[in-house]
Amino acid sequence: MSTSKKAYLFMLLITVVFIVYVLYANFVHDPQATAFLGHKETLKRALHTEVWLKVMNVHVIFACMAMLSGAANFSTVILKKYRQFHRMNGYFYLLSVVIVDVTSGYMAPYATGGKASSMGFNLMNIVWLVMTIAAIVKIKKKQVNQHRKWMTRSYAFVFTNLTIHAITALLHNGIGLTYTTSYTVAVYGSIICLMIAAEIVIRTVFRKPSTTMI
Repeated sequence: MSTSKKAYLFMLLITVVFIVYVLYANFVHDPQATAFLGHKETLKRALHTEVWLKVMNVHVIFACMAMLSGAANFSTVILKKYRQFHRMNGYFYLLSVVIVDVTSGYMAPYATGGKASSMGFNLMNIVWLVMTIAAIVKIKKKQVNQHRKWMTRSYAFVFTNLTIHAITALLHNGIGLTYTTSYTVAVYGSIICLMIAAEIVIRTVFRKPSTTMI
């Protein structure tokens, strides 16, 4: 089995497991987000819980859709045998990213950690959207390898939530920082970690140019 196929299957496993966990946590275990909202103690504006929860649900659903559609489009089987689906699915991925960004933009002012975290999320939203648009532009110009690189950078950001909570847990439970400080550092730390992870994948798994036209 090739390195790229092993990497893809590993990514697919993480994606599926994480989606199952997120859906269970948000819609079964704690649908009112009681534990998460419990950390929002110093908000400077009133939080309309019912509206926030509805926006959060949309955010979660389309974040999962972005994970699935993005993962599907990295499949060489789909790329070679179902090119039309690959193209349409790519636009669905873009739509999912836009919806995730818009809902995140609504929730950003209520982020744990206040303005510092809010600015981090807004920065992340801009970076993610720019990378996704760059991938679309590259394939419109028939630059397949550049398209794949920008899609790799974009797709890395579907793991934002996972990375933020991993870093938060490390800083809060491992080092002993306050949850709010840990979360704020994790927001910015996740941007750096995900960008580095994407470049590592590009330089290892995708080091050979693609020979498949889209």
